[in-house]
Amino acid sequence: MKKPFAEFVGTFTLVLFGCGAAVIAGMGTGPTAVNVLGIAFAFGLAIVAMAYGIGPISGCHVNPAVSLGFVAAGRMGFGEFIAYAVAQVLGAIAGAAVLYLILSGKASGWTGGLGQNGWGAGYLGEYNMTSALVFEIVATFLFLVAILGVTQHPAGTAAFGGLAIGLTLTAIHIVGINVTGVSVNPARSLGPALVGAATNPLALSQVWLFILAPLVGGAVAGLLFRKGGLLSAD
Repeated sequence: MKKPFAEFVGTFTLVLFGCGAAVIAGMGTGPTAVNVLGIAFAFGLAIVAMAYGIGPISGCHVNPAVSLGFVAAGRMGFGEFIAYAVAQVLGAIAGAAVLYLILSGKASGWTGGLGQNGWGAGYLGEYNMTSALVFEIVATFLFLVAILGVTQHPAGTAAFGGLAIGLTLTAIHIVGINVTGVSVNPARSLGPALVGAATNPLALSQVWLFILAPLVGGAVAGLLFRKGGLLSAD
């Protein structure tokens, strides 16, 4: 159980720090360059920290789309993927629940936001569903290209692999926060959507896109890295 527990801790950290930066540090009345950068780096640095903290134990997937990419690339069995995915979703729910408890203690009140992903009128840049779907598939694909590429020969990249992956996630957030809030991770989306369902039911009704799109992007990248694939070094 060491690997699934490590994935639980890693995903818990990602949601607490990443979504926490969005709702505690605050986006104000609208995203600014400072706010976007701060949130982007919170997600990226959380991944860097966990890459070195739990990476030696589980590989620090902290994302069902990443784990599915490893399955598609032939680097992980389906049974282990299920164990990872369950642990990741539970970690995201726990992270969102702790964030909820912290925010509930705000004396001046709290609107109920937990950093949920979404699209459409009234949500950040008000991009439509097609924009959200395209961004999430493409961004997850590129995220997995970075991850699977860095880990093809881990002995040669162990010192800097976590940093490269974290910075890739940071760049993705800088581009995509205004589009969807950035998921590229079904667990990261599902946890806040479930915990905050009472105050934001729309996020829960839209969460299917943030489950489907990252899994598609991750699986496609994994297939390209499979032995003999276009991006495989074998």
